[in-house]
Amino acid sequence: MNDVNELTETIERRLAGYDPEVELIALESPAAETLRLYIDRPGGVDLALCESVTGELRDLLEAYSLEVSSPGADRPLTKPDHYRRFRGRRVKVRTIEEIGGQRNFTGTLTDSDEESVSLDADGDPVRIPLARIRRSNLIPEFGGGHSA
Repeated sequence: MNDVNELTETIERRLAGYDPEVELIALESPAAETLRLYIDRPGGVDLALCESVTGELRDLLEAYSLEVSSPGADRPLTKPDHYRRFRGRRVKVRTIEEIGGQRNFTGTLTDSDEESVSLDADGDPVRIPLARIRRSNLIPEFGGGHSA
């Protein structure tokens, strides 16, 4: 069985050839033979796009059950560019090991580079190396006077 990093690279390459605007946000393997792809594109993700991406990756269906969906309001952040794009937003970051005695951080994303991200965790600045992040995602912003 291929590892997730190898599959991620293969899927990213295939999606770039299919539609350069479609971005693989995250790839998860929640079960041994299941792949869950989170995709995005500037115009948004609809059911038709999910179906066409599934069709484009149909050969993977021989080995895996394939689920394709939009990233949703709690969009995963998996690449340095994602952190740059969402500076100023509230995020939740879970680390592989403790940093300063904790593994879970919630705060406003204040800075990022190719090596780490910085958060204002309720007044406490924290810098987290990307290599130590297990999972991170945006915290959905609801209300605030915005119309749906």
